[in-house]
Amino acid sequence: MSAYQTEFLQLALANDVLKFGQFTLKSGRQSPYFFNLGKISSGASMLTLSRAYAQALAASGIEYDMLFGPAYKGIPLVTAIACALAEGGRDVPYAYNRKEAKDHGEGGTLVGAPPKGRVVIVDDVLTAGTALRQAVQLIRDAGAEPVAAVIALDRQEKGPSGLSAVQEMERDANIRVVPLVTVQTMLAYLSGGAADDATLAAIRAYQAQYGVSA
Repeated sequence: MSAYQTEFLQLALANDVLKFGQFTLKSGRQSPYFFNLGKISSGASMLTLSRAYAQALAASGIEYDMLFGPAYKGIPLVTAIACALAEGGRDVPYAYNRKEAKDHGEGGTLVGAPPKGRVVIVDDVLTAGTALRQAVQLIRDAGAEPVAAVIALDRQEKGPSGLSAVQEMERDANIRVVPLVTVQTMLAYLSGGAADDATLAAIRAYQAQYGVSA
């Protein structure tokens, strides 16, 4: 496990991003864990998070020219990640979109650097993938090339098609999806003493029922 993955999971537990219990998901499934990156709400926490994203992007080996953050959660993320990359010596432009088009001033839905070249999208968790698909289309419509998306967690969970949300996105949008951690990474970390045996057993049972092959 990489150092940035360990630091990210420590951050997730310390900030209640990752919680255990019984949670009803949008799909109706009863999950033994819940992940909410919106719990990151301080400067220090966002700095740690953005550094993890930057390191995951560097480790992926993906070649890119700029970043894009889908509204709304992607907006603070893309800003912070661009700062973390600059801190590491790489200054890249970034952009994001508005949910509603602006009808005055400069107008339009895109804010920031004009999309061009190879673009990496940054977001939190891929569920239905609606925001990411919209981002892919926005980038292509602007004449740029979306090459990848970096997300916090891959739940590795089957959808109606039998594929995970990540697998569907890679197939449909023809981009690579890079998670900071997967459920299997999470389980490996939790098995080191960060969760009790009952929690570990519940997550493993849930993945056995709903998970896809890693």
